[in-house]
Amino acid sequence: MTHSQASGPQHGLSRRDVVAGAVAGAGLAAVGCSSPSSSSAAASNTNQPQPSQPTPTIMTTQAAPHVLPALPYADTALEPVMSAKTFSFHYAKHHKAYVDNLNNLIKDNAELSAMSLEALIKKVAGDSTKAGVFNNAAQVWNHTFFWNSMRPGGGGAPKGRIADKINASFGDFEKFKAAFSDAAKTQFGSGWAWLIEDGGKLAVVKTPNAETPMAQGKKCLLTLDVWEHAYYLDFQNRRPDFITAYLDKLVNWEFAEKNLG
Repeated sequence: MTHSQASGPQHGLSRRDVVAGAVAGAGLAAVGCSSPSSSSAAASNTNQPQPSQPTPTIMTTQAAPHVLPALPYADTALEPVMSAKTFSFHYAKHHKAYVDNLNNLIKDNAELSAMSLEALIKKVAGDSTKAGVFNNAAQVWNHTFFWNSMRPGGGGAPKGRIADKINASFGDFEKFKAAFSDAAKTQFGSGWAWLIEDGGKLAVVKTPNAETPMAQGKKCLLTLDVWEHAYYLDFQNRRPDFITAYLDKLVNWEFAEKNLG
């Protein structure tokens, strides 16, 4: 999946049409990794203030046709760090294109069409004959997880169990920030930085393109999208500034703690 493919024509739908057509509960199934919340989706295309505490995660076994999950907040809710204009491209064009492409690729395959998104991703991971299916399916999952990894008024040091796990695994929060920032900065080209739990310990990993630790059965806690379309409209080529803003102002630690299970 190339950058240009992800931002292709959207069949005449505006961003508002896309959000209005998203279905609450059509998020991600729980297979090896906690699923992003879709229960707050009804407020995604309003400008009403969102509650500081996220709604509990909803698990679903949604099969094809896959739909674009609604945002868990208004498209203006993360301003000025992430603008509504960025969401109009990143969510309403790129993310939607992955959903459309995936449905088109599997529409004649009864086995793949019957699978949940996570089961489908794991089924085709590493199969070169299904690379297109994997790339689009994983990008649908990754992006939904990314939106839920942020919240209005987020960022800063965590509290509670997630803070304890970070301190135990990295030494302290500053060492975690350094490790996560380094992974995000040094991912060459397009990809993702992740906080995961593996064998009871937290770790930071990076993946290229559409790759996701979920496909290898790792428990994902947070992710940051470092594809250029994630930050270029707001930060131009300043990826390090985008990473800092994510950690200081956007991270949804409540979501990460729920994913601990």
